[in-house]
Amino acid sequence: TIENKIKRTNKNISFDIANNPEFLKEGKAVNDFMYPDRIIVGLENKNNQSVFKKLYRPFSLNHQKLIFLDIPSSELTKYAANAMLAMKISFINEISMLCERVGANINDVRKGIGSDTRIGYDFIYPSIGFGGSCFPKDVNSLKKQFENIGLKSLMSNATLDINELQWQHFASRILNKF
Repeated sequence: TIENKIKRTNKNISFDIANNPEFLKEGKAVNDFMYPDRIIVGLENKNNQSVFKKLYRPFSLNHQKLIFLDIPSSELTKYAANAMLAMKISFINEISMLCERVGANINDVRKGIGSDTRIGYDFIYPSIGFGGSCFPKDVNSLKKQFENIGLKSLMSNATLDINELQWQHFASRILNKF
């Protein structure tokens, strides 16, 4: 697209493409911007790394947070990270339905599995499902990328299905209450 626009101007302008996905959490965007846990940059031309190192130096004073990837890997990193977090939410919601049926306390189960440092407590609070601007869009995008190359993402499908079921389960609980 850019090359076509430049050709129409009859000028010789060189340019490079970079991808710099954001990893901002809803409600914590300013803090996440000021104190990022990682900074992903996808580059076509590795000679541009010095530009991004200089740009992000203030955010990497304590330790190096800058990770350089190729552009497709940087894009997929964004989708995969959000899909993984959405899967954790769908998983705990599915477990919460099982807890209701067998008489277990979901908060006790959550504490028990969250204490495993490999899992952690983030994104394992049962709710009526995930929403927001990124999780649904990114899980669906990941699912579509699989489909575009002839594969089926069982995890993306299950994550989306469980999320939909959680809304239905919540509604039925309200109806049963009244």
